[in-house]
Amino acid sequence: QVQLVESGGGLVQAGGSLRLSCAASGSIFSINDMGWYRQVPGKQRELVALVTKSGSTNYADSVKGRVTISRDNAKNTVYLQMNSLKPDDTGVYYCKALVSQYGTTFQYWGQGTQVTVSS
Repeated sequence: QVQLVESGGGLVQAGGSLRLSCAASGSIFSINDMGWYRQVPGKQRELVALVTKSGSTNYADSVKGRVTISRDNAKNTVYLQMNSLKPDDTGVYYCKALVSQYGTTFQYWGQGTQVTVSS
């Protein structure tokens, strides 16, 4: 099994910054893509940012220029630096990892961390 543990969420005023972290542990051969997703009540979970094992990144249009995703492969950890936060960034942020185990790729999710941006 693999566990993803997120941290760094909280309450921040508009214009502020937060840094989310997600550490993976367990039976890991290698981790492929790692990403952050946001979910608000009544809506589907949506991609915020993704980083591949080689470091290529992809961002939602709504966060481009304000958010940076990065990862430390030695620590099996992915980070999300969020700047110039807006109330629309509010939601539960989930970390996802595609993990290679036993010759197969499995998808794992973290438990989520709440981000609230006040106006």
